[in-house]
Amino acid sequence: MPVTHGMPERGASTEPPYCGRFAPSPSGPLHAGSLVSALASFLDARAHHGRWLVRIEDIDGPRTMAGAAEQILQSLDRFGMRSDTPPIWQMQRLAHYEHALERLIEAGRVYPCGCTRKEIADSLTNLRERHQTLAYPGTCRDGLHGKPPRAWRLRVPDGEDAVIRFEDRWLGPQQQDLASEVGDFVLKRADGQWAYQLAVVVDDADAGITDIVRGADLLDSTARQIYLQRCLSLPTPRYLHVPVVNDAYGEKLSKQTEAQAIDDAHPLEALAAASRHLGLLKASEATTLDAFYGIAIEEWAAKFEQPSEGRPPGP
Repeated sequence: MPVTHGMPERGASTEPPYCGRFAPSPSGPLHAGSLVSALASFLDARAHHGRWLVRIEDIDGPRTMAGAAEQILQSLDRFGMRSDTPPIWQMQRLAHYEHALERLIEAGRVYPCGCTRKEIADSLTNLRERHQTLAYPGTCRDGLHGKPPRAWRLRVPDGEDAVIRFEDRWLGPQQQDLASEVGDFVLKRADGQWAYQLAVVVDDADAGITDIVRGADLLDSTARQIYLQRCLSLPTPRYLHVPVVNDAYGEKLSKQTEAQAIDDAHPLEALAAASRHLGLLKASEATTLDAFYGIAIEEWAAKFEQPSEGRPPGP
């Protein structure tokens, strides 16, 4: 059974019942960074007496590692984090992404693009910082100009309408100008794969996700997802982005940088390190899983009990 420790019940609300999720990609086993994201999302759901779901984001075929999804689910189980419903697999939901794209085509919000990555990079004069998105210059907005279609892009607005603002529950007020910082972004790639931005928006809406808790490395995607939600007339969840875990060289831990798999044979040790990263110091001293979650949920709830006044106390 899932861990059910939590705070006393709050009063009735007209808002939809809380539903959170953890959505790993099966490109490798859980590492310290992904455990932090899983723990934060799990604690937030339990602190709100809500549901917590697991979604396996396995649509990126070239990056998917055989057996990794099962290994991730097994590790989460050993850490005491179990989905309140059977895990969702993106590869079983391809028809939903196709339907969303068809709606956008009918609404005139998307267009085919024939540009290669090299052509896009060569046409840019202002390159953004490493790890961030290159702004697409809109080459194919008015037609393919003789090129064969490769991908489908969502047309973003210009001017003030392009500025997406939102309140992050950890980082405070955020904004991004889609026109100047991102440009028209891909929903279906040249290789036929569905883009992360479309799949995650459709999946979250269909699952009734009200709160997205994830690593700050995904903060740059949030404005695009909010705009896409608006284009599809879908609700916008609340967002909370936790600090990423870096390696000894200051790089974000990831499967691409060969981050070491987490040791799920000693779950309390790993959970203690993850909770310290999130600023939950009392929980890190617990000696059993039940005690850990009882304390951690109380600490998490207290951390976010007050109205947002910018970034909460962190590690």
